[in-house]
Amino acid sequence: MRQGNVYYKTFFAGTITETDGGDYIFQYDDAYVKEHPSEFITFTMPVSDRPYTDNKLFPFFEGLIPEGWLLEIASQNWKINRNDRMGLLLACCQNCIGAVSVLPILEDDEK
Repeated sequence: MRQGNVYYKTFFAGTITETDGGDYIFQYDDAYVKEHPSEFITFTMPVSDRPYTDNKLFPFFEGLIPEGWLLEIASQNWKINRNDRMGLLLACCQNCIGAVSVLPILEDDEK
């Protein structure tokens, strides 16, 4: 299982998870739901206390991943397969242009 903390502007908004079975879950943080109920990260994922789930990476998060020559550089430098969308999201989207960033949550053996 791989996870990332999702930030909207400077606020912790929630967590994106890729399960061991290959499904994806995005869950807004409870405090974010209470304090920022109208500040969604994307129109397709309004602020909710219910998790969003899909069997592929959500289109919004796909859109954060670099494309073209920048994707090639990222893939080669970090040795991440271009098809490993969660790996690319966690490696490349910590300081995105725009309001949303994704910081990897490291497992205990990676710290």
